[in-house]
Amino acid sequence: MAEAFAKRAGLQASSAGTVPSTKVNPVVVQAMKEKGIDLASKEPKMLTGEMISEASLVVTMGCSVEEACPRPMLAQMQKKLVDWNLEDPKGKPLEQVRKIRDEIERRVAALSESGLNASSP
Repeated sequence: MAEAFAKRAGLQASSAGTVPSTKVNPVVVQAMKEKGIDLASKEPKMLTGEMISEASLVVTMGCSVEEACPRPMLAQMQKKLVDWNLEDPKGKPLEQVRKIRDEIERRVAALSESGLNASSP
């Protein structure tokens, strides 16, 4: 969601996970379609050291990167890491996913206004 909103705002962004799913959550696809963004053909990606080194900002959504990422990768992202501490939409009903989506959209808009680019694990 963050990558899609960031790109729509004209930011360079890449979304990835420390333990990515095999497909985009269908409820997320539905919620994003309501905002005019089609994620149905997107595939989750694994977070890489290259993504981190190229990013000016790394935004986590509340996941525990300390537990999932190797130490060298953690060291690379420390000075540019921001945790938004948002709920994982996995297993949530559409109404809750909409709230998560809207919060992500609000925060991406704030990033856009500040002129930053982001990568989102």
